[in-house]
Amino acid sequence: MILVTGGAGFIGSNFVLDWLAAADEPVINLDALTYAGNLENLASLQGNPRHVFVHGDIGDFALVAGLLAQHQPRAIVNFAAESHVDRSIHGPEDFVQTNIVGTFRLLEAVRAYWSGLDAADKAAFRFLHVSTDEVYGSLGKDDPPFSETNPYEPNSPYSASKAASDHLVRAYHHTYGIPVLTTNCSNNYGPYHFPEKLIPLVIHNALAGKPLPIYGDGQQVRDWLYVKDHCSAIRRVLEGGRPGETYNIGGWNEKPNLDVVHTLCTILDQLSPRVDGQPYREQITYVTDRPGHDRRYAIDAGKIERELGWKPAETFETGIRKTVQWYLDNQAWVSNVTSGAYREWVGKQYGEQK
Repeated sequence: MILVTGGAGFIGSNFVLDWLAAADEPVINLDALTYAGNLENLASLQGNPRHVFVHGDIGDFALVAGLLAQHQPRAIVNFAAESHVDRSIHGPEDFVQTNIVGTFRLLEAVRAYWSGLDAADKAAFRFLHVSTDEVYGSLGKDDPPFSETNPYEPNSPYSASKAASDHLVRAYHHTYGIPVLTTNCSNNYGPYHFPEKLIPLVIHNALAGKPLPIYGDGQQVRDWLYVKDHCSAIRRVLEGGRPGETYNIGGWNEKPNLDVVHTLCTILDQLSPRVDGQPYREQITYVTDRPGHDRRYAIDAGKIERELGWKPAETFETGIRKTVQWYLDNQAWVSNVTSGAYREWVGKQYGEQK
């Protein structure tokens, strides 16, 4: 079996659902259920004996050590992280605690467990650490995309904490020999995405008749990766990746934020038009740019294609339409996750910056 951390969050829950749909191998799912962790994401697995959910923190050494001893997983996939840049600006300590201290304690528990395995199990074991392209910093308009050899230049408390966790994972491989794999992905989108990130926030606000907030001039460029493509890439890296290596996972879809919002508005105009017949673009509003906002990210996903034969199945056009349709079909899920605390946070984040 495998142990997945952060498996009730956006990417983690998609990974768990896809894994159990594609394989017979059971999953132990450890998640602290912070604001972005949601057991509703996993409702379809209720009663499934191949999915064991454990409510807990990767920073709890005793809990993790006990799970490893009890279940003897052949691999760990570490999604657990605080992952929202804006929240890291308002409250960086949570990011330091989860992404740096939590990863350290998880690695310590893994080191103790792995050291006790026999030679064959040691060689077969894998620790896959899921990270972000934001550790590489910001690109200029004409710079080549990030490759695995780019230096780390994080610019936010979030990306700095993820960079630190990446370095810890690398160090535990080179110092202790643990067979680790690291993946650095571009911006994900798709089902079960907590609606504080750009794409689900725009869909949610558009349908609610609220402003669609755009930072600055909206020309910040991101590479967009459909979450299920990301999950398939992680499965491939876990299966065939070389221990100690890093693999960048991208969608080959560079888009300015404003173009993404325009695309969402166009699709919503088609699938769920406003009662008054007006286009959703009328709801776009510009807010003050956030501090240290990176101008451009882009991923060169050539290595994973050359070495492991993976490339994304979805284009941005196919993936974004599937995403909009999912949110239209799952309004009850959206309503449940957009609690009073969420509304207060969004009001603070965007209301103060108009």
